[in-house]
Amino acid sequence: MNVLIQMLPSILMIVSPILIAAVGGLISERSGVANIALEGLMGIGAFAAATTHVLLEQSFPLSIPLALVLATLAGALFSVIHAFASITLRADQIVSGTGINLLSTGITVFLCQIIFRQERTEPFRLGMLPGWGGIYPTAWIALAVLLLAWYMLYKRPFGLRLRACGEHPQAAASAGINVEATRYIAVILSGALAGLAGGSLVLTQTIQYTVYTINGAGFIALAAVSFGRWLPKGVLGSSLLFGTSVALAIYMVNIPSLRFLPSEFFSVMPYLITLITLVIFSGKEYAPRAVGQPYDKGRS
Repeated sequence: MNVLIQMLPSILMIVSPILIAAVGGLISERSGVANIALEGLMGIGAFAAATTHVLLEQSFPLSIPLALVLATLAGALFSVIHAFASITLRADQIVSGTGINLLSTGITVFLCQIIFRQERTEPFRLGMLPGWGGIYPTAWIALAVLLLAWYMLYKRPFGLRLRACGEHPQAAASAGINVEATRYIAVILSGALAGLAGGSLVLTQTIQYTVYTINGAGFIALAAVSFGRWLPKGVLGSSLLFGTSVALAIYMVNIPSLRFLPSEFFSVMPYLITLITLVIFSGKEYAPRAVGQPYDKGRS
């Protein structure tokens, strides 16, 4: 228990980007649009945040808040591609999301080559500093995002309309709800949160952006949505579980009694825990009924 208490700031640092991205995935999938592009959108946000901070940190005192804002905007902008393909063109949402993930890698490396003449950003001198108790501000940002999402989804009329679009889009349309517009908003919000998550990750866990910065965090966030039963409290619990497993994997490398195990074992452990957990506990019956299904106006 003492070890976990000592690790709490590190756990929250790792959990925060996963939780922010998972909330974004929750909003998108509740509207009926599967968003496996969280990994790529986090990469776009991480690149935008790292680039902004490294270029402005010596001349602009608010470079970190600005970096997070631009990361959020970059994620929202790139999510429009996914929204257009999956909603307007009614393309396969999995293929569209995969395309975003591939585009993220290519375009960030391309821009790094143009701006920094290398395949990564320059390292910044100082990232985000922890606050009281060694806890980074991203933990409070993640908590605020979760609470706002819960309030929007369950306490506001827009949340009811959004959830209706993910369950029975034809019925929602017959009640006067603009299904396509609602899904567009949900996907763009999802992208904005994924971008914010990427920015939060790069500014707390590393000193520069590379193609390995996100390292599967977006897919872990996607798994947290499924394991969390598409509910805010479930997403919180699953994000804590998966984030803690990542933190433990990092910590266990330094335990002398476990040094006989290869380092690759600790690297793969969080993803193995994620996979096993999904296999044991996930169930299709909890997913929104229309998630992944293109909406056709002609059937309304």
